[in-house]
Amino acid sequence: MATEDKNRATAAAILPLVGGAANVSSIAHCMTRLRLGLHDRSLVQDEALKAVPAVMGVVEDDTYQIVLGPGTVARVTPEFEKLVEEGRAAAPAAPEASAPLTAEELAAQGAEMKAARKAKNSTPFKLFLRRIANIFVPLIPALIGCGIIAGLNGLLVNLGWLTSVTPALAAMASGFMALIAVFVGYNTAKEFGGTPILGGAVAAIIVFPGVANIEAFGQKLSPGQGGVLGALGAAVLAVYVEKWCRRWVPEALDVLVTPTLTVLVSGLVTIFGLMYVAGEVSTAIGTFADWLLSNGGAGAGLVLGGFFLPLVMLGLHQALIPIHTTLIEQQGYTVLLPILAMAGAGQVGAALAVFVRLPRNESIRRTIKSALPAGFLGVGEPLIYGVSLPLGRPFITACVGGAFGGAFVGFFNQLGDAVGSTAIGPSGWALFPLLDGNHGLGATIAIYAGGLVVGYLAGFVATYFFGFGKELLAEFNVSQEPAASTVAAVGPSTAGAGPDTTAKAPAGV
Repeated sequence: MATEDKNRATAAAILPLVGGAANVSSIAHCMTRLRLGLHDRSLVQDEALKAVPAVMGVVEDDTYQIVLGPGTVARVTPEFEKLVEEGRAAAPAAPEASAPLTAEELAAQGAEMKAARKAKNSTPFKLFLRRIANIFVPLIPALIGCGIIAGLNGLLVNLGWLTSVTPALAAMASGFMALIAVFVGYNTAKEFGGTPILGGAVAAIIVFPGVANIEAFGQKLSPGQGGVLGALGAAVLAVYVEKWCRRWVPEALDVLVTPTLTVLVSGLVTIFGLMYVAGEVSTAIGTFADWLLSNGGAGAGLVLGGFFLPLVMLGLHQALIPIHTTLIEQQGYTVLLPILAMAGAGQVGAALAVFVRLPRNESIRRTIKSALPAGFLGVGEPLIYGVSLPLGRPFITACVGGAFGGAFVGFFNQLGDAVGSTAIGPSGWALFPLLDGNHGLGATIAIYAGGLVVGYLAGFVATYFFGFGKELLAEFNVSQEPAASTVAAVGPSTAGAGPDTTAKAPAGV
């Protein structure tokens, strides 16, 4: 306890001397130095920092580096991160907007609802899901890039074109997926407060070819067994082992003993336990997803497509991210994403109906016209928080549109025409380059496009006929001054056809 108090006291002494929590943009550490990204270098008190007992010196580089020494820096950094988070949490909140009248005020109310939702999402379970999202979100660009290359390679192979190039494309598309467990392990350790490279080192055991020579639970292990779930569990275990070592290993031995024990203990548990258990769980996830859509079909699609927007509002959509990644790892694509993307189609249809039903309100119509192009590409937050959610009923009728679109895609899955995505992130029209299935690209594209059309139409019809009460229509179907920039009041993200990227979660997930 005395050691923890000393480390926290060191962190507390450093923080005000670098300008406080508001001046810190990034935090990292290497073997000996605390590396800080700072907004304003002039706020740093160099001489006072050098006078802090635990500080051995400071170095000016691309980051501001405070030399603490091996062992000490690994213990002080987590305490410093906690103090920065506490300082940011104590910052005064921005003033909230008033009730909606114009489109600009409507968007402001949507932003207010978004802020309230974010506050309600600060439960331990939802914070855990947010952590899971933070692990996988940084992987999305690589998933998208490799997914598109995989689709291009498959098209060239089917056409028999550029046969000398397709093996190279296959290597580009598959290389990242072959090592995705390592990246998951790295990000997991980083997110849970451990040393990222140790998390990656432990997770690398899962994909090492030599595990094929090891027997556990009466059977030979397979390279990659357990996949991203195994990597996630292995890295979390590594973080706890590392923290235990930091607490009990003398600082003079920390640089040698802590990484060794972390990799050794976590590695043994991973090989002789986690790989088998995670492998069984991963297989069960794939089997259940296939069974659900093969037997539930339209009904499963109706529920998934209809309830995805509320899941996003509650922050529970983040639990699906590891499931998507597991399906992509196992089958090459996730069959859930195209169905969930129908929620964005229902949102677009609802917005079009609002546009038609409010012919006199040029302000709201201008907002819709500005946000629709992004909505078609799966970026639905401007429409949700700027239009449908503040109006109330149109948000519900948008869910109806998503339900019908999901039922359409789910029905074809039940018939045996699997429609999947090779990556997570995009939805709407942006998902077309990532589509894959078991009956050829043409059929897959046709089914997904049909689902979008059904979602648009159902969302439009439901909103047009049931999205407005007499009072709401009378209040908003009046001429108003057009807002200068209503969508900007909300800020583009992916919460309509996917999670909110401001919370680091991918679209369409």
